[in-house]
Order: sequence, then C-alpha cells, then structure tokens
Amino acid sequence: MRALALLLALGLAACGKHAAPAANESEAPPPAAAALEQAAVEAGVISDTRPLPVGLYRSRHEAGQDSLCIVRDTGADRMRFGLEAAFGEHSECHGTGSLRRSGDRLILNFDRSACIIVAGYEGDRVSLPGALDEECDRLCSERGSLEGVSFPRVSRDEGVAHDAHSKGGKPLCP
Repeated sequence: MRALALLLALGLAACGKHAAPAANESEAPPPAAAALEQAAVEAGVISDTRPLPVGLYRSRHEAGQDSLCIVRDTGADRMRFGLEAAFGEHSECHGTGSLRRSGDRLILNFDRSACIIVAGYEGDRVSLPGALDEECDRLCSERGSLEGVSFPRVSRDEGVAHDAHSKGGKPLCP
C-alpha cells in the first residue's frame, strides 16, 4: 500500500514539474499557436496588434544614400512607401507605391510598374531579396539594382518620413 502511495505521489510530482514553466523559460506561445495566430492575421480574421512599420529607413555609404519612407495611407492598415537607392553619381533606383505587411514580410507594390517585392521586415530593418523580377530593373538606371538593398530604421516618426527628400530634393513619400 505504501509503495502504491509513493508511486502515486511521484507521478503527481512529475506532472507538476511539466505543468509549470521554469523561471528561465519565455512566456511565448507554443509554435503551433503562433502559426495559427499568424494565419488568422493573414486571413483577416483577427487584426495584427504589432506596430506598423511606419517611419524612415536610411543607410549612408561611400556610393551614396539608400532611403525608404513608410507612411499611413487612407485606411488603418494601408500604407504607402517611397524609396531611393544610390550606387554612385549616375546609378540609382527610385519608386513609390503601396505597401502591406504579412507577418515578418512587407509586400511593396510599385506604382506604374509591374514590380512587386516581398521584403524581409525585422522591426528595425527592411531587407530586399537578392534576386528580383526583371520588371524591377525598370525602376533603376543602367547599372543600378534593388537586389539585396537593406534599409535600417532611423526614425519611427511618421512626420520624419513625410519630411524625407530624395537626393534631387523631391519628397520621398509624396
């Protein structure tokens, strides 16, 4: 009888250990729950509570400056963007368009172009993929390319994004 009681007590203790998270474990949802929530957000069943990627992203380098501004559009989840990437004195890319977020990706749909880019979004950096459709080449001068360009965030302020200008002096986010 004692052996049975001892075995029952050990079984309950073992269950208790797995039920409560350890002090160093994070409170993140299980991967299956996170994937289900992401699918619900993408399907429009629930709204995405993460902050919008609105702001100014900019990188200065020896060949020039790469800039991306993201501002809100008329709808709550709708956004607009403007970008410029410079690769020297006469080699650059320009474009504006609409933008939407899908999980950890930003989908950039350029105005007056068939170019659509699915960029990585890490919260403080937007990274364009290393290979793009040839339609995107039309946004660039002869030797320019948007392939692999990365834009680190410099401001979360939408006013700063609205005030950003291209190297030619035109508003980046019209």
